[in-house]
Amino acid sequence: MIKEFCIRKKVMVKSVRTSAAAVLIVFLLGCKNNDKKASNPIEIKKPNIVYVLTDQWRAQATGYNGDPNLIGKTPNIDKLASEGINFKNAVSTMAVCTPYRAALLTGQYPTTTGMFLNDLHLPEESYTMSEMYKESGYNTAYIGKWHLDGMGRFEYTPRERRQGFDYWKALECSHDYNKLFYYEGDDSQRKQWEGYGPYAETEDAISYINRNADGDQPFLLVLAVGAPHFPYHNTPEDTQPFFKPEDIILPDNVNDDFRKKAKKDAAGYYAHILALDKCIGKLQKAIEETGISENTIFIFTSDHGEMLGSHSWRPRQKQVSWAEAVRVPFLLKYPALYKGKKIEVEAPIGTPDILPTLLSMSGLPIPKSIEGESMKYAIDSQEAGKNKAALVMQLAPFAGDYDEYRGIYTSRYTYVKMLDGPTRLFDNKEDPLQMNNLVNKAEFAELQGQMETKLQEELSKIGDEFKPSQYYLDKWNYKVNAGGAIPYSHETSADIVFQGPGLNRNLRKGVK
Repeated sequence: MIKEFCIRKKVMVKSVRTSAAAVLIVFLLGCKNNDKKASNPIEIKKPNIVYVLTDQWRAQATGYNGDPNLIGKTPNIDKLASEGINFKNAVSTMAVCTPYRAALLTGQYPTTTGMFLNDLHLPEESYTMSEMYKESGYNTAYIGKWHLDGMGRFEYTPRERRQGFDYWKALECSHDYNKLFYYEGDDSQRKQWEGYGPYAETEDAISYINRNADGDQPFLLVLAVGAPHFPYHNTPEDTQPFFKPEDIILPDNVNDDFRKKAKKDAAGYYAHILALDKCIGKLQKAIEETGISENTIFIFTSDHGEMLGSHSWRPRQKQVSWAEAVRVPFLLKYPALYKGKKIEVEAPIGTPDILPTLLSMSGLPIPKSIEGESMKYAIDSQEAGKNKAALVMQLAPFAGDYDEYRGIYTSRYTYVKMLDGPTRLFDNKEDPLQMNNLVNKAEFAELQGQMETKLQEELSKIGDEFKPSQYYLDKWNYKVNAGGAIPYSHETSADIVFQGPGLNRNLRKGVK
């Protein structure tokens, strides 16, 4: 039976159900085909999961990664990095909100789910993280930005469209942090968080932790705050004084054409980050004070980054393949298993890898529907993960003038190609700002060939032939506006039609 769980498939099959009544589980230190050495099983209590998902926070914008604007200013996140697991090369498989969230909850790639544009509806029949944990006896909670319902950014999301989350204080999408709305439970009356939204959402998460810490059931709590995503003028008053545009230190890959704008945006961006560092500190304190720190998996990460003027891309741009947009922070703390040790993982982790990693750490089976792989083996053995490559992709670009791409991030290199051929090859160890493009240079031909082979291997695993964007739009029968985006509001489009893989099923053109 265990072997069956460890076979990787692309077919959508529900997992074998585990007993929800069990208080203790057998932790399998050897699930799926990548956990090379299975140890003797350890009997432990099911861990709680607290998943803190921020929005548009690039990996470079952290004190522990050496951002000169943040060194010494984010003590709580830096402490987390010093006593937990730092996936140094975490990447957003598709660097934009809805595709990331769909990949996170399902463990599948956008090419499989059809969730490759913002404001699409994730089908109710999707098999998701919360459902997997509920089947193993977990309480489930979601607080914050959802962006998976696709039925209007300010509309109520009923229970049957929440993908298995029971406790619910969420809104589809808004970044009006000082006037942030939400819906609570089965009440369709819209409510407003008091004050700065992320602060209020964090306090609600703490209340949830306090109420559930002594319960008979473990819990899965996702806190999805909208910051540090723009706008950057509505930061909380307590962090505004710390950054002024003239004091911002920009990396050398920000050219003169965007430096003024980048400094202004960065001041607000970093003020949001300081606010969220306080939130992380409060959450960690609550977990410790309730006595559940030892057996709680705590994750801090983001759905994607942002360019902030690097490589002459406008501030606020994401979706592109550059490290500023693709690389995200990913810190994980689980004292019961890793004893508070600082561990830095070089092997890359992509979005579909997150769910199977958490499931394997929780001692739960990995469903056959999941396409990502558990990266627990790379924590246990740095050598074991040296050949890992994480896919990055853009199927149908929108909100920016750029083309479709596929690429890979390894522990050292970035390789990206467009439809007309390879376009970027970077040695991220020697060139972290990605300013020296090695692509098509004779002296790096062998390396480029190796990266091309690896890319093709990764694409083959998910059956992606890398076709033009219109192919994927036709396959799912999506209707986009002039900018390539899904219209999401009657305020911007009078004839709006809500769309998604399930909603458009009966309208598809039969593209294989």
